[in-house]
Order: sequence, then structure tokens, then C-alpha cells
Amino acid sequence: MAETRRRGEALEAAIVDAVWAELAESGYAGLTVGAVAERARTSKAVLYRRWPGRAALVIAALSQHAPSAEDVPDTGTLRGDLLALLRTIAAGVSARSIDALWGLLAETARDPDLAALVHEKLTELQYNGPVVTVMERAVRRGEVDPARLTSRLLRLAPDLVRNELLVYGEITDTAIVEIVDEVVLPLAGM
Repeated sequence: MAETRRRGEALEAAIVDAVWAELAESGYAGLTVGAVAERARTSKAVLYRRWPGRAALVIAALSQHAPSAEDVPDTGTLRGDLLALLRTIAAGVSARSIDALWGLLAETARDPDLAALVHEKLTELQYNGPVVTVMERAVRRGEVDPARLTSRLLRLAPDLVRNELLVYGEITDTAIVEIVDEVVLPLAGM
């Protein structure tokens, strides 16, 4: 029986799974568009129609595995919501995601188009991501003055988590609590 041609979400899911498998097997440096296409049982042309290269594929895979606003439970407090969000991020971290971050970071230094793409994705997360959901809840509950929600504050917690991962190779619960209690909450006026 012939395999049905996949399209849309099914094809994208197969491609993202293939990217993760290739990252686990070959690391960022060894990942190729051809290997992803072969593993996803599609063509390189299909991949290049959606993504300009391996870095964009990895960004798509990282984005798919990042928590969304819907993944963040409403604990009733800004502190509780931030801790839950950062713990969700920490639970999803693996050696391959750290390797992918390092690979992307190195490649952005050489490729201004990729640097622009990474900046665009981070900006998109900053204004539409789970931190915004958490902060909007806090504003509705009266915990935070909306005037304090600068773009820097909205990206601070994810930036600090990313820094911990890149510098130390892990994000501990102690670091999560410190980020929330010693940095984000004071800057949010709490």
C-alpha cells in the first residue's frame, strides 16, 4: 500500500521530529537539510520552500518545543505563574536543545540574515509568548502596573534562563527561584 502524501501540520510535525532526531544523532554541526529530508521522508525542495536552511529548520524545531501561552497554568499569582513557566521551560531542556542554541549562536555571528531571523523569532515570542500571558494576568489581578511592562522586562526571564543554559549547561530550580524573586519581581514593582 502506497504511503499517503503528507501536507500541512502532518508534514511539518514529521520534519520537526526529523530535526530533533538529527540533532540527537549528529548535533547541530552535523545536521544537514538532506539528512532531515531523508529522515522525514520528503524532499530537500519541500524543506527549502518553507525554510531557507538548516538554521531556520532548527529555529522551527525549537519553537515547536517551546512552551506556549496555553501551557502556563494560572496559579493565581505572578510569582507562581513565573515559576511554573520557567520550570516548564527547564523540564523541556535537553542536551540537543543546548547544542542547537550554541550552534545557532555561532552561526548568527557569521550570517546577518540568520541573526535577523533569530531576532525576529525572539521578538515574536517577547510580544506573543507565554511571558506576556503571565504578565497580562498579573495586570488584570492588579499585581503589576502595566506601565512597568517594558520590552526589557518582558524578555528578561527567558533571556536569563537562556544565559544559564548557555553558560552553565543547565537551569536549576534554585536559579529559577532567584531569577523570579531577585530580578523579575522587583523590576515588576513587587
